[in-house]
Formats: sequence, structure tokens, C-alpha cells
Amino acid sequence: MVQREEYLQKLILWRDEQVIKVVTGIRRCGKSTLLAQFQAYLKDDGVEDRQIVSLNFEELENEELLDYRTLYQALTARLCPDKTTYIFLDEVQKVPEFEKVVDSLYVKDRVDLYITGSNSYMLSGELATLLSGRYVELSILPLSFREYCQLQPSGEKDALFAAFLQDGGFPYIASMNRSKEKVDMYLEGIYNTIIIKDIEERQRRRDTDPNRRKVTDIALLKAIAKFLAGSVGNPISVKGIADYITSTGRKVSQNTVADYIEVLSEAFVFYPAERFDVIGKQLMKMNQKLYIVDLGIRRYLLSRRDYDLGFSLENVVYLELLRRGYGVNVGRVGNTEVDFVAKKDDRYHYFQVTATMLDPATFEREITPLRNIRDNYPKTILTLDRMTLGNYDGIEAVNAVDWLLNP
Repeated sequence: MVQREEYLQKLILWRDEQVIKVVTGIRRCGKSTLLAQFQAYLKDDGVEDRQIVSLNFEELENEELLDYRTLYQALTARLCPDKTTYIFLDEVQKVPEFEKVVDSLYVKDRVDLYITGSNSYMLSGELATLLSGRYVELSILPLSFREYCQLQPSGEKDALFAAFLQDGGFPYIASMNRSKEKVDMYLEGIYNTIIIKDIEERQRRRDTDPNRRKVTDIALLKAIAKFLAGSVGNPISVKGIADYITSTGRKVSQNTVADYIEVLSEAFVFYPAERFDVIGKQLMKMNQKLYIVDLGIRRYLLSRRDYDLGFSLENVVYLELLRRGYGVNVGRVGNTEVDFVAKKDDRYHYFQVTATMLDPATFEREITPLRNIRDNYPKTILTLDRMTLGNYDGIEAVNAVDWLLNP
């Protein structure tokens, strides 16, 4: 088991604070394991077993607790009158009207509440309305490359990175004695569960929201997901996707495409990166990019052997920047593009990502946008080759694998 240290420290930071801790992320990315690790930390710190109440609503033994009134009674019966009770509700979105339980527990003294969910819609509905300003969200991802390497201590790092690009970072895959067939079967199970279970859950929760469209065509949803997986690193437009789907013989409206992209983002399959005008320091509305949560899922969706290595590397870097706490946009500098404008604590860091810069034309293409940025924030090119590393008038060229392995 990999200790998810960065995420664990965030939970420790918020321990006993009067806010609800909401842990979100795609299925099987390690949310339940993170809660288990935090509970182990609490026990090591002197918290008694009776103070910890942990329920996973995907387990059959908790089926009777899917009624929110029954759940509330069961939880209040286990509150410690003299000490803090730590309550962990895993995949709580499976409980209809769970918001009422969460809201009632929140106002009680000596209750520290942690909930998880596999769909971000749980934070845009009634929960957000009830608890505005009273919760913090910790969004977690599959394993980083550094975490992945902890499960493969004897491997050579470049070979491990090649395997990471192919199989992705879901914790179980990283730890299994794997073959392509086993990996594909596991990824298929995750993907189908997301498309069927999570989308059905979203449908149920949106029955009370007349302004939200329902997903009625799963085949279309899968077609759009496949298109987006093949477009990682490229600007997308709703109109372009609708035109492509229509050209294959299936008429679809732009509104439907937009709704289905939203569904896939809510289920944490894709993450959006908006375009950002570096000179004017403002967001641009057109042609965002979407990055996939895991390259193993991408390989499963596309089912091909030859990959655009540069875009795969770009996807890995995007997710790593999210893990490191940055807000990430795609930069625009005049007529040129910067792959990522990463912002944290009101400071920027500009990144270009390329598989190699050995070709002089590629070198100029990657470095020119960074040279056109006139501020003094750091500028970095991440590349897989080691021949072009160095400092170019303040622009650092760094090996991407080494950068990923650094804390």
C-alpha cells in the first residue's frame, strides 16, 4: 500500500476544524484507502476505536442505512458524549437525501465529519446550498509517477515511466502482477462502472432539477468519451465534436454534446483546462482543452499501440501540476501557445512540454513563447531527452522524469 502522503497531510491539516471534509475523485483512485490511512493516523495519535465511525455505502451490510433517517439514527447513537467522534461516510452519494444527515451532524458539538464521493455533482446540488462555506473539498487522483515507483522499487526509472504511460496509475494496477489482458479487464470494469453506476446516480439526483438534461444515450456518451481521449492536448469545440459525430451518421445537437462532456467531467474522467491570455492575465472563453484522468483509461478507450508521446507526456504533467496544488490553464501569448500556466499563491509558473527538443525547429517552437513572456515568473521546459537540458537565458530545460520524481 502506498502512503498517500500529500493527501494525508491535507486531512491532518483540517483535522478537528469546524468544516466538513469532502474527498472526491474517480472510482478506484484510492479514496477509501486514504480514509483508512487517516484513521490509522488518528489511532496512533491516541484516538480510541469508539471515537471512529466508518461506513462504506457500497458494502451490502450497510444497505439498510441507505435510508437517511435510519442512517442518522445509527450515527447519533454512536456519538461519544465526552470526546470527539470522527465520522467517515464513504460513497455517501448513494444515500438519497444524505445532505440532511450531513447538515444535522455538522451542527453538533464534537463531531468531525469526512465524506467521499465519485461524482462532483454531489457538490453542485443541495449539499452546496445547505453547506455553502462550511466544507472543503480534497480532490484526489490516481497515483503520481513518484507514488507508482514506490510500488516498483527495483525498476529503472525510464522503463518504469514507459510502463506508467501505458498502464496508468490506478493503485491496484500498479501493485498487481500484471499482464495486458488483466490490466484491460480491470480498466474495463472501472470504466463501465463509471458510465453505468455513476451516471445512473447522477440521473437519480437530477430528477429534482428540471434545468439539467438527462443522459439518454450511453452509446453516444461513450463515443464522445472516445473522441475526447483521442483529442488530449488539442483544443476542442462543442461544435467540432457535434459535426464529427453527425458525419458518422448520428445526428446530435451541440447542447447534447456539451451536456455529455459535463457528465464525463463530473465523473472525473476528464479535467478541463481553460485558455488564458498571458499578456492580459485573463481567461479566454473559446477552445478549452480536456485531459484524461489516467492514461491507462485512454489506452483502453483508443485500443491502439502507437501513441502521440508528446500529448501523453503533456497529460501526465497536467495531472501532476494539479497534484501539486496549482490552478492550471493553457496559455496564449500573441499567436503562440504555452502548454501550461500554473498558478499558486498568486504566483505563476510557465511550462512547455515536449517529448524531445533535439530537432532545432522543435527547440525554437517550444522556447519562443516563453521568451515572449516579459514577466519574471519561472519558465520551464519539460522534455524526455537529456541532451538539451540546461538554462537558456533564464528558461530551464528539465528532464520530465526527474521532475516528476522530485517531491
